Formats: sequence, structure tokens, C-alpha cells
Amino acid sequence: MFARFLKSGCLAAALAVTPAVTALTAISVPLQAEAQAFSALRQAIAEASSTDERLAAFYLSRDFEPIWATSDAADRRAALIRALDQADSHGLPTDRYDIDALRTAFREATNPYMRGQADVLASQVFLQYAQDVHGGFLDPSEIIPDIFQDQPQHDPYELMTAFLEANPHAFMETLPPQSPNYTRLMRAKLELEDLAARGGFGPTVQAGSLRPGDSGPQVVALRNRLMTMGYLTRSATAEYNSDLQVAVMAFQEDNGLVADGVAGGDTIEAVNRSVEDLWDDVVLGMERMRWLNDGQVHDRLIFVNLADFHTRVIDNGEVSFITRSVIGRRDRQTPEFSDEMEHMVINPSWYVPRSIARGYIPNIIAGGGSGFQLMAGGRPVSRAAVDWTNITPENFPFDLRQPPGPRNALGTVKFMFPNRHAIYLHDTPDQHLMDRHVRAYSSGCIRLDDPHEFAYLLLARQEEDPRGFFHDVLDSGGETYVYLDTHIPVHLTYWTAWVESDGFLQTRPDIYGRNARLSQVVQSLGVVMPDASS
Repeated sequence: MFARFLKSGCLAAALAVTPAVTALTAISVPLQAEAQAFSALRQAIAEASSTDERLAAFYLSRDFEPIWATSDAADRRAALIRALDQADSHGLPTDRYDIDALRTAFREATNPYMRGQADVLASQVFLQYAQDVHGGFLDPSEIIPDIFQDQPQHDPYELMTAFLEANPHAFMETLPPQSPNYTRLMRAKLELEDLAARGGFGPTVQAGSLRPGDSGPQVVALRNRLMTMGYLTRSATAEYNSDLQVAVMAFQEDNGLVADGVAGGDTIEAVNRSVEDLWDDVVLGMERMRWLNDGQVHDRLIFVNLADFHTRVIDNGEVSFITRSVIGRRDRQTPEFSDEMEHMVINPSWYVPRSIARGYIPNIIAGGGSGFQLMAGGRPVSRAAVDWTNITPENFPFDLRQPPGPRNALGTVKFMFPNRHAIYLHDTPDQHLMDRHVRAYSSGCIRLDDPHEFAYLLLARQEEDPRGFFHDVLDSGGETYVYLDTHIPVHLTYWTAWVESDGFLQTRPDIYGRNARLSQVVQSLGVVMPDASS
């Protein structure tokens, strides 16, 4: 499309130097007229940028010289137009860039004033696109209170300056996330669009459940949808045979379901998801990756995917450790945010949050709750010294502390990245919950299935014998803070869609209902699947 535009002269008309720009370099124009035109151009740029603090300082530092509407800026214009033409491949709200208005502004810039207006408009569009593709186009905290991601923000002055100093086409390509995960999601998005244009996955499965040994038209529908998704080679059988069972198991694994090879209600529901629904998840997955696009290279990351109930350590881009996790229940949802892990506490005390302590207070007033210590002003209080006559659950004046020990709610170790949400990772004596498929039972913190192995991995970078070190401290029974020599970025995320290196799309149920609310806003901004068909 870009090549055809160029050959036809339309793009040349849109981006080429206008008569006024040509006049700047035409030797037939008197120097005085040239100076007057340039002065008028700079005045127009000063006026147009004055209402945008982001640009005013930048243009002022350049004495209001244009950066787009000059004869030597063709590559810059072409790079911007090309990026805007491809913005939909990133799932961005293309209506906010109004590429047609930008083309028109350049085409009709026949005098210095209009050229100045066009120059500032191009800068504004550039900054908007750069922010959207680099750090995301949503402000998620305004939509969902439990999302606290600090989105990457470019300094406009530094961004514009860097752009001017770089190859414009190469620079535009560095703005989106550079991770293979993002690239794979982009590819999945395009593949889903192509699939929709060809009719989607075919008829849905109209059955409550199907299992090995079944046959008939609904088995055929299940078979055909799994074939279209790439889980089965072409087949004409109407039997729920071993091949179909294996395909169902693979599909279940990729969609966070119990992989038993039986197409029960949850599996049928997932198989029947439309191309549009999957496309929406993929677009949100790309947006969530942009929220973490800090542009830095980290040799180690700790990554908690709430929707997946797993915690991972990523070393140099590869998963080096994974463990099952328990997250906050639906009425005490774990928030999304990023921070840095600073230390671990071996044999931790549990300082009971007030919201949880309310459940223990009546028993303590009645003389029970011997496993808890009363605290006031950070100091222990003897039960015997308390006059319990007038103390009620409503006026209970103490905090509660559970000392280290086998009954401690935090288990043997907790991993701290101090934050305003009081969220951390920790061991748990309730390991039986790790056997559940959906693991949303905590009051917000993240419980780990293999906390000791996690600790060994973190300590391996600073202790010769990390296992021995850990157990020496553990066996001492004393509450001990162990600080990490290097802090580790921690991301608590909610990824319901990503693509593994084998090319298969992974999806997870929207357990907290966050995607549903985000998708409504995304669609209201005009980000919808083109030519959709389920």
C-alpha cells in the first residue's frame, strides 16, 4: 500500500515540500522575502506549540525551527506516516492519530502559517503514538482500582531530541516492546484476523459435555474446531477417539483447564470462544506488556501471573523457576503493580492486618487465641495486665502478632518488596490448597508452593551454599532478615493471553473480571476486530 501511494504521487503530494517550503530554497526568491517567510513560519510554530507544554520547551530550544515541514525532513515524515499506517497491527486506537488530517495538513500547507500548524500537529501526533505504542494507551487505574502499574513515560523533550538524532525509521521500530512475547502476540493477532476473514473456527459445539467413546455431529464440531486451532491434523472421523482425546488434553493445558481429555462444560465453553473474544484477549495482552516496557534489560525478573496462579523467575529471558501460587480471593483481589524484591525474612512473624484480625478478636476477648501476642505501640502486652471488663470487638485496642513457629500463617519464609499494598510472597502451612486447580484463597498476598526452592535460587547469587545457609538460619528458630545484594524487579500481572515459543496461544479465565471492564473501554476507543466472524 505504501509503495502504491508513493508511485501514484499521493504520498508525495501529502508529504513533499509544499510551494512555500520550496520557496525557502529557490534561488529566484529574494533573501529578504525568504527571511520574512521563515520568520512567519517560526511565529506560527510558536503560537501552535504554546498551548502544549510538552512541545513549547522543545521548539523554544530550537528557536522554533520546523522539524517536519522542511525539504530535508522527508524521511521523518515517511517514518511517521508508515508507523501510523501500521498502528492497527499493535492494537492501538488509530482514530486518535487521524492520519488523514495529518496528510491534509501537509498537503494544504501552502503558506508559512499553515506549515507551522502542520509541523506542530505532526509533533503532537508523534508524541501520542510514541506513548501509546511504548507505554500503553489506557490508564488502567482509572478503570480498575486494583491496577497500580506505573506506565513507562517518555520525556517529550528527550524523545523528540533522540528522534531527530536517529535514523527515523529505525527509531520508530524501537518504540514498541522488543520482547519475543510481544512479537508472538502481534503475530497471533494478525493470524486471528486472517482466520476471521476466512470464516472463523466454524460451528460451535452444541453439547454439555463429550468424552472418549462418543460419536456424532457434536463430536465432529469439536473435532473441526480443534483442527482449525491447530490441535488436530485433518480427519473425517466422527468418533471421540484417542487422537481427539490427546488434542483435547493439549487444548486444556493451553487454556488453564484440568487436562483430563474429557470435554466437560469448561472445556466446551473455551472451545466455543469466538475469534473476536480471543482477539480481544490478545490485544489486552499486548497492552499489558506495554505497561511493563521500561526499556531496560534485566537479567532476572520475578513474574507473578495472577490469572495463571503461578510465580516464575525469568533469567535472561528464559524461565528458570516456576511454582504454583495461591492468590487473593475474589473479594480480596491481589492488585497489579511492580516493585523490587529487597529481602527475605526466615522464621517470620505475622503481624495480622486489622481486616483479618477482626475474625480473631472475639475469641481473644473470651480468653482464647493463645497463638497470638498482643501488641501496643510495637511492644508486647501481657494478657494478665489487661482489664478485659470493658473491651469489645469494636474498641479492641491491640494489634495482633503471631510469633514464628509451625502454626505461623506465613510459614517458614516470606519474600519482601515493600509496597503500600502490604503484598508479599510467602510460604504457607495450608499446602493442600496448592492441589486446587483454581487457587484464589488468600487475603491478597501470594502463597508459594515451593518457597524453599525459591529461596535457594535467590540466595545462590550471594551464598556459596545457599541451601545450607538457608537451613542454618531456619533451624535457629529466630526471625532473621536476609537482604539481597541485588534487588530484583517483581511484576504482579494479570495475563490472560500470551503465546509460548511453540506458537500456541495460551489463555486463562478472567477470574477477577478485569478483562471484561478493560475491553469495554478498548472497544469504546475504536479498537475492534476488522471483518470479525466467529
